[in-house]
Amino acid sequence: MKVFDIAEPLLKNVNPTLALYANLVVNLLVLAIIAYVLDYVFKKVLIVILALIAIRTKSSFDDFLVANKTAKYIAHLVPLYYIYKKVPIVLDKFVYWEAFFGKLVKFNIIVLSILIIRSIFNSLKDYLKEQPKYKDKPIDSYIQVIMIMMWVYGAISFILILFDTTKGTLLTAFGSVSAIIILVFRDTILGFVASIQVTVNDMVRIGDWITVDKYGADGDVEEINLATVKVRNFDNTTSTIPTYSLISDSFRNWRGMINSDGRRIKRHILIKGNSVRFLKDEDIQRLKQISLITNYLDKRQHDIDKFNQSHNIDKSLQINGRNLTNLGVFRKYIQQYILSHPGINKDMLLMVRYLQPTEKGIPLEVYCFSNDKVWENYEYIMSDIFDHIVASIGYFDLELFELQPSKNN
Repeated sequence: MKVFDIAEPLLKNVNPTLALYANLVVNLLVLAIIAYVLDYVFKKVLIVILALIAIRTKSSFDDFLVANKTAKYIAHLVPLYYIYKKVPIVLDKFVYWEAFFGKLVKFNIIVLSILIIRSIFNSLKDYLKEQPKYKDKPIDSYIQVIMIMMWVYGAISFILILFDTTKGTLLTAFGSVSAIIILVFRDTILGFVASIQVTVNDMVRIGDWITVDKYGADGDVEEINLATVKVRNFDNTTSTIPTYSLISDSFRNWRGMINSDGRRIKRHILIKGNSVRFLKDEDIQRLKQISLITNYLDKRQHDIDKFNQSHNIDKSLQINGRNLTNLGVFRKYIQQYILSHPGINKDMLLMVRYLQPTEKGIPLEVYCFSNDKVWENYEYIMSDIFDHIVASIGYFDLELFELQPSKNN
């Protein structure tokens, strides 16, 4: 008597066909009960063992294994493997059903194996995200690439088992429909390539502040996966942009600024051209009362007077020779004021310069770097500087350009 021929002795005098099917039913029932018991026992034992290990160890990796139900998936694999071994015995007289159930069990084993691998990699992903060294790395993309490869391998295995074909024949068939495959999985393929390039070139990390005008994204990167990049905007909205857009479109990454010694201030004011003039002696004497430019005016006036005298310049007209202008002195004052400001990094580039004049006036630009890169503090420093500039411009007899009110108002 074979291992699972339990009902056969009891049905000796019964119709052979009926006895055969009755024996089959009993054997299948016994197989199901044994598989259920194995599943229950191994599930309880493995879950308890893994939980005890997680409690006793300092590493959080095993805690994530528990959270991702790794032990449960492994426990399911034991009864499946048992069924796989016993199906040929139980169904030895049913060739068709033996092949059918054999393939079905193989399918389940493949799926369960992939689920086990996925739970392990998900645990690894959660663990690495806790480590400062990997917190800004696109771990999700790596895991998704691995899982896509595993599912592709699983799908190939399904087809090989289902049609009893060889890998060579399957690859030939895939080659014939490769154009369709590329069309269907276009975004996935582009995302896969983009993820590799983004990672290798270190273009974007989790936590980076990026600006992508095309997609209205301006904020911190929260997640990078195979298909999308999730950005938390500063207005607390969320933008989702395709990963491949990071290599196909232009975007701005502010990481360099965050890691530098200062944040750039680059802003200008518009001065009316007709308010610019040469300074008279009485103007210079009045402006010397401004402490930040007293020494500058003394030295500059001495150099100018010396030049004009040595070249016998006719100063009956003020335009002759070298002269100080209210705009030039104002520019020097702003520069000295910025140099004295505690919120400015003096070791980085600092200048006050003219831009190309426009129909709205002469742009006078401040170019420097704040020593505080926090957005709120940066804005305060910049506002403080320009508050002072706007308030002090009248001391130099200059005027700001202002839009004229509409005649309809």
